[in-house]
Amino acid sequence: MPNERDESLHLFVVLSRACEWVTAHAHRDIRRHGLNPTEYGVLELLYHKGPQPLQQIGEKILMTSGNITYVIDKLEQKQLVVRKPCPEDRRVSFAEITERGVAFLNDAFPAHQQVVANAVAGLTSEEKRQAIALLKKLGISAKESFKLPAD
Repeated sequence: MPNERDESLHLFVVLSRACEWVTAHAHRDIRRHGLNPTEYGVLELLYHKGPQPLQQIGEKILMTSGNITYVIDKLEQKQLVVRKPCPEDRRVSFAEITERGVAFLNDAFPAHQQVVANAVAGLTSEEKRQAIALLKKLGISAKESFKLPAD
């Protein structure tokens, strides 16, 4: 009979492997468009949420602030994003998706959604809902316990 520590480690391994393979599907699809996953994440954020202050992009897509400038530079070179100064505060710059970026995602996003759907097709709709609920619960619990002092 496995003990709770063994089950926890087993869950960690299974969860990590599942995440790795689902992510592999998504990343392969993103790379076929000439972008890396971080560039795609920034572009998708701007597509769905509109212009964003550069300082806040990192928080929203879990990217370090040092990489934001580099990623925005790369997206600007590809003419998918532009920087716009904030009229109220010269220290703040916004990233905004261009018409070319919108056209790109209008074309690429539906196929990307299908790639992700195919990657998780091993679960029924009900199992996906259950997994979502359980993983949210796990994530919230792990986040809260991380805030506590280390043992």
